[in-house]
Amino acid sequence: MLEILLLLSFIASCGSICAVMFKFSSLKQQIYELSKLNEQSISTMKSDLSSYLAQQQNNVTLTLSSNLESINHNLINLTKLNDSKFDALKTSIDDKLYKMQSDNADKLEKMRYTVEEKLQETLDNRLSSSFKIVSDHLEQVHKGLGEMQSLASGVGDIKKIFSNVKTRGIWGEIQLEAILEQMLSSQQYEKNAKVKESSAERVEFAIRLPTKDQGKYVLLPIDSKLPLEHYERLIDSIANDSIEQIEINKKALENSIKKQAKEIASKYINTPLTTEFAILFLPIEGLYAEVLSIPGLADTINREHKIVITGPTTLSALLSSLQIGYRAIAIEKRSTEVWKVLGTLKSEFSKFTSIISKTKEKLDQAVKVISTAESRGHMISQRLENIECDIDSVDTNDNDMILEPLFKKNGTTDDK
Repeated sequence: MLEILLLLSFIASCGSICAVMFKFSSLKQQIYELSKLNEQSISTMKSDLSSYLAQQQNNVTLTLSSNLESINHNLINLTKLNDSKFDALKTSIDDKLYKMQSDNADKLEKMRYTVEEKLQETLDNRLSSSFKIVSDHLEQVHKGLGEMQSLASGVGDIKKIFSNVKTRGIWGEIQLEAILEQMLSSQQYEKNAKVKESSAERVEFAIRLPTKDQGKYVLLPIDSKLPLEHYERLIDSIANDSIEQIEINKKALENSIKKQAKEIASKYINTPLTTEFAILFLPIEGLYAEVLSIPGLADTINREHKIVITGPTTLSALLSSLQIGYRAIAIEKRSTEVWKVLGTLKSEFSKFTSIISKTKEKLDQAVKVISTAESRGHMISQRLENIECDIDSVDTNDNDMILEPLFKKNGTTDDK
């Protein structure tokens, strides 16, 4: 009986288990159907989402491409506009600079031609007048030489006049003064000039020679000497054709000239107030010729005592040379003034060149600014190209993050 109860109890338990197994199988079938339905729903959602993302990506790509093309087009137009403006500006500046340089070159050439023409005209006039004056003076010298030769031929007639030493000295001074007055102006020589502060000695005449210092001069002493006794004895011995007496009288004349030259050197040469040499003037041409005929006398006196022997003719020629020197100094002063004007012109032209250089620097700065703007335009274009590349390389996960709100919206709709 107990076994039957146990059997019935077991059968009842098996029935319950079978019912449970049937319910479990039914539940499993429902779960499978529900899972399949969810997979279909997720697949559909994923397909819709992929389509939407692809569409959005295409839209974004098209928009960015359009914007990039527009920006590139604008940059190209801007670059072309800047290039055209820069070329026009450069052409205009080059034309103006070339025109300015041409005008300046023409003006400078005209100024140079004018200055050279005026200088040449001035020099020609001065030289012509100087040569004319020299020619006139030489003609006067020749006339004076003829007159002096006539006077020399009549020396015997005036021997009595020169018998007195003082009279001879005065006559020599008068002749020397006459030559100086004829050849020089009163401002170019001094009479009875004092050449030594510590001495009361005064030279008969002194020529003022200009120096490099403006307004200053040195004195050239000139003293007249006339050793007439020795000269007359020499003339007489020459007339008598006495060779011995000629040599004796020549030696006496030589010693007299040396003594007088030494006296002039010790009394009247005082550098730097005077020149380093002085002039011994012999008022008779015949006496001057006889002194020069003594061998080595003029060179010895010049070397030992710094004395130059002159006669009336040679002194006139020397004074003519000094006159030419005075005129040359005057021309040099005028030339110095002209050079000063040219120096001022050079300074102004240097300033003008400096202004041109500054203008060129400003233009170079403008070119640099335009080049910088162009390089920045290229840099912006390069960055935009980099942005486009970055957009193309964006992956699906980044798109999921960007479109997360859209997922949430679709999920809510499916739940409903």
